[in-house]
Amino acid sequence: MKTVLVILTQANLMQAQSNESLSATMVLATFGCEVKVLLKDAALSLLKNDLAFNSSTHAFKLGSNMVDSFEFYDLTPIYVERQQQQNAFVEQSEHEIEFIELNPEFLQNFEHVLYW
Repeated sequence: MKTVLVILTQANLMQAQSNESLSATMVLATFGCEVKVLLKDAALSLLKNDLAFNSSTHAFKLGSNMVDSFEFYDLTPIYVERQQQQNAFVEQSEHEIEFIELNPEFLQNFEHVLYW
């Protein structure tokens, strides 16, 4: 089984970009890859799940709504860098989060790393 780390950096409201990367991540998980997701920088806003999709104001489903379904794709826990523990999105999140150190040793645990 291929092991893949997906590093997401796009904000929740960058709709098209974040949706494409989230969709691709879920497809990889569906078709036999062991996928882990690291939310970094602006992508931490994907942890804010109190936003509701409204078709009259949003062209695409919100990325945070897609992250809510990660547990069904075995994409939990979500990785967050240890230095981001104090981030408001992280502190208020109800998602299963694992704090990691993003370094070469950590990256060697994966056959592929995708950075979006």
